[in-house]
Amino acid sequence: MDHLPEHDVPMLVSAINFLLRDEEFDNLDQICYHFNLDRRQLEAKLEAAGFHYDERHNRVW
Repeated sequence: MDHLPEHDVPMLVSAINFLLRDEEFDNLDQICYHFNLDRRQLEAKLEAAGFHYDERHNRVW
C-alpha cells in the first residue's frame, strides 16, 4: 500500500486495521511514521467520525 485513503474515513479505518491485523505494522505509531502522518491529526480525524484507536486491542473501533 503506497498511501492511506485519508479522505474516506471508513476506508481509512479499514486500511489501518488491515495493516495492523496482518502484522505489517505493530502499532499506530509505526503506520504514522511509514506514511509520514501526524498521529494527533490522524486520531482527531478518526475521533471526529466516531472512531478511536485502542492500544490494548491494537485496532481502530
